[in-house]
Amino acid sequence: MEEELKTLQRWVDESSRIVFFGGAGVSTESGIPDFRSVDGLYHQHYSEPPETILSHSYFVNNPEGFFRFYRDKMLFPDAQPNAAHRKLAELEQAGKLTAVVTQNIDGLHQKAGSKRVYELHGAVSRNYCERCHTFYSLEEVMNTAGVPRCDCGGIIKPDVVLYEECLHDDTVNGAVSAIRQADMLIVAGTSLVVYPAAGLINYYRGDKLVLINLQPTSADRMANLALHAKVGEVLEQIKVNR
Repeated sequence: MEEELKTLQRWVDESSRIVFFGGAGVSTESGIPDFRSVDGLYHQHYSEPPETILSHSYFVNNPEGFFRFYRDKMLFPDAQPNAAHRKLAELEQAGKLTAVVTQNIDGLHQKAGSKRVYELHGAVSRNYCERCHTFYSLEEVMNTAGVPRCDCGGIIKPDVVLYEECLHDDTVNGAVSAIRQADMLIVAGTSLVVYPAAGLINYYRGDKLVLINLQPTSADRMANLALHAKVGEVLEQIKVNR
């Protein structure tokens, strides 16, 4: 992998509009399970598949079951940014990286210091009453039992995009614009099977498409450079030359 790392470093040095597109594999090194890895969430045993529990219709029809699963398997308030998150924040501060586009809902990019982050699937840190739209923090939601309810009686819903729900237009448009203008696109920690998010990489028009993932993906053949390794272990070796 030594030659690939040299190429990656050279491309980072040459670029000034890097965009990073990341998935669950970016946060596994922070102790957050990857949905689709062998040891991940989707291979554990539940009465219904996680895709069902994390759907809009399930949330509406069985909020008790939704929040039981959500609290148990989706919230990691003590997780801390890893080497990948920290390096991306450093690249942004150096004026090399223009945006992070993430499929994750954990908020670790912002915790590491990244400013321009497009959260395609929302974030657990934001929660709103469905009736009066009052904002609630993650801590406030975690301090409730059962279905969290607002003072007005409405259910407090996490600001995350569930199955059957559409991505937010403003977030998608911002991500597309950043990717279109990028002179380098790093796609990491994602199996690129969740659409429409995975389709966003098709907006990249440059010649420095880098894929970093433990397992090969269907997009490897499109990449100008593919590295099969942990995201943090690769990115922490990048030197930020201002």
